[in-house]
Amino acid sequence: MTTTWSPETWREHETAQQPDWPDPIQLQETVEHLRALPPLVFAGEARRLQSSLAKVARGEAFVLQAGDCAESFGDFSADAIRDKLKIILQMAVVLTYASGLPVVKIGRIAGQFAKPRSSPNETIEALELPSFRGHSVNDLAFDERSRRADPTRLIRAYHQSASTLNLIRAFTKGGFADLNQIHMWNQEFVAASRQGQRYEALARQIDRALRFMGACGVDLSTDSNLHEVDFYTSHEALILGYEEALTRRDSLSGDWYDCSAHLLWVGERTRQPDGGHLEFLSGIANPVACKIGPRATTTEVLSLCDKLNPDNEAGRLTFISRMGADEIEGALPPLVRAVRDGGRAVTWICDPMHGNTFSTPSGYKTRRFDDILREIKGFFGVHEGEGTVPGGVHLELTHETVTECLGGSEEVLDSNLAEHYEALCDPRLNARQSVDLAFQIGEMLQG
Repeated sequence: MTTTWSPETWREHETAQQPDWPDPIQLQETVEHLRALPPLVFAGEARRLQSSLAKVARGEAFVLQAGDCAESFGDFSADAIRDKLKIILQMAVVLTYASGLPVVKIGRIAGQFAKPRSSPNETIEALELPSFRGHSVNDLAFDERSRRADPTRLIRAYHQSASTLNLIRAFTKGGFADLNQIHMWNQEFVAASRQGQRYEALARQIDRALRFMGACGVDLSTDSNLHEVDFYTSHEALILGYEEALTRRDSLSGDWYDCSAHLLWVGERTRQPDGGHLEFLSGIANPVACKIGPRATTTEVLSLCDKLNPDNEAGRLTFISRMGADEIEGALPPLVRAVRDGGRAVTWICDPMHGNTFSTPSGYKTRRFDDILREIKGFFGVHEGEGTVPGGVHLELTHETVTECLGGSEEVLDSNLAEHYEALCDPRLNARQSVDLAFQIGEMLQG
């Protein structure tokens, strides 16, 4: 970190993907309002996550980063938060049981309200309006009022994030995440499937193991690891006025932390070397991540290491590869090799979603389950070949019975897409597909 950095210095740089806010005064008032609100997360929590990510880089843990493509103001309830958490807990248990490794659980939740867009505008029936940029900016409805960028939505995003975090903390520390509740996490939609039956069989094995340990005199009631979990939040640091407003100086270390989430990432569209996003992330002390696509060069990734992790701290920087199933085996090895040979401290995880998105003739964006699985297998294969660590996966998923991604063991067909297609932006794995994928990844970890 440079001594001249401050939460505002990103403003001195050209910054991509920022909304065209129509009223600068209203925007400034909103930022000042956010600046006066309490932090959503705390510096000590972010430091614990960095310590866990350092273990991941050494092969001593595995990351499951998962959640919605974009959170919605309209789909917000205690039941929805609980059921999203259920799926992630299910998947984590499957992965832990298969690998023998602790799973670092990071949600795309409590802040993932903004999305980058390939075009600032879209046209429907000759009417051109600003693109939908997520509920923290504008609304999905295609009319002039809805598509107007409204900074007061940032305040609503803050309060929904605060409520979500409050409930997540209650669930993860208050008994819901207790390993004795493992059967409760199997939702009805999943339980009726082959994946759910396989999960129940695993849960019964864990039950027997716990009973055996108790019979041997082990006091399981005193081990907090069996009764609660650490759950971290993350989102793309896209709207930098919001991130700036929630950046606070830690009273213990004196470092700046972005207290909107534990981990922030920068995407392929916003990682310009001299851009505002990298400038902002370079100065916060949170662990940070960067998406890396198939066109990335070794020079670029080493430059990102220099910019985002100049002190080469373990757990500080994560690269999230998003190559596409057809390109990962060719594009990823030179990048991994350059980082390894340069002695750079980086945690590698795989986003198998974004590089495998395509549109059907009927206009639906979708992804094939087999392509998602194929990219993860390619990711594991590359790291095995380079002698490096495949640290985790970054997934877009939901607890709901959506039909947005094709395939899975109980196959979603092209003709099913229209039945329950509810994504705001990108297609998500449904609950059955998510648990199915967890078992498949578990087998890779065993191998």
